[in-house]
Amino acid sequence: MRERIRSQRGLTLMEVMIAVAVVGIGLVALSSAIPLAAHGIQEGNQLSSAIFLATQRLEQVRNATWAAGPPCVDNVGASATSSVAPTQACGGTATTFADESALAAPYAGYARTVRITDCSTGAGCSGIVDASIRQVTVTVSYRPMTGFGIAADGSVKSAVLAMYIARR
Repeated sequence: MRERIRSQRGLTLMEVMIAVAVVGIGLVALSSAIPLAAHGIQEGNQLSSAIFLATQRLEQVRNATWAAGPPCVDNVGASATSSVAPTQACGGTATTFADESALAAPYAGYARTVRITDCSTGAGCSGIVDASIRQVTVTVSYRPMTGFGIAADGSVKSAVLAMYIARR
């Protein structure tokens, strides 16, 4: 028994120092990767929220009344230009889906715009020229996160969703 205890070797100081250095390098590499992973998770969260908000508005537009009549009812409206919110047709002048520069909590960092193109004017909508079809484009913008925090002022990312609707 004594013979066994004497023949066992322990770790030398050099072996311990090498093991500590290898573990230390691994921990430093791991700690530098954590902020990048958190950035990816946050970016995914922001993009998912933006797509949810755009889809929500598309559903509201889809459910709005647009009928030839009589009487003519147009709660969808159309945008005069690509920089103007849509207004009612059929003699109305009210804005149907106003721009939202700041949404309510928990989506306070997002802005949402709706543009509705009348497919009967000009070149139509992607080659479709039809007075009973409109193209709805919803853009949700937000200030993205970076690996070091929130992006600088003026830096904006957007989620853009579009669909066609037909008069009922």
